Amino acid sequence: MKAQRILGSAAVGVGLGALLLPAAALAQTTTVSPATTPVGGTVVLTTTCNPNVGDAIFRVTGPNRDENVRSTTAAAGGGLSAELFTAGFTLGTYTVTTTCGDGSSGGSAQFTVTPIGGAPAGGGGQGPDAGVLVAGGALAAGAVAGGTYVLLRRRRRASVVA
Repeated sequence: MKAQRILGSAAVGVGLGALLLPAAALAQTTTVSPATTPVGGTVVLTTTCNPNVGDAIFRVTGPNRDENVRSTTAAAGGGLSAELFTAGFTLGTYTVTTTCGDGSSGGSAQFTVTPIGGAPAGGGGQGPDAGVLVAGGALAAGAVAGGTYVLLRRRRRASVVA
């Protein structure tokens, strides 16, 4: 009876993980590349918003900025992109929040402006949507571990009885 409860809990964990993973994969995301750039550098803002529903608006906020950048340029892998020149930006971290043409959220990302000759450019900044993938993966891993534990315990009990 106890084993059935544990297997039931494991099945619920697998089910929740299966629900979260596709939702995260379908979520619209925004990336900034590179994630670190010197003053006067260029960052590419990219979103997975559907270009067929209209332009994407990238809102850039930070130490001395609160501006919108409109994107009508199709990105190579789908979605929309825009280039942002950081001339005149104050050193610090900036947040890019995207609104898709249909009014839905396109996610957010961050980039940092460093002094000229400062830190080398890094990889693209990624939005917080990765947390959903981690949570789904953790649920799935927990379910597999629980199921394995129950099976091993059942075999051990059967061998002791025999």
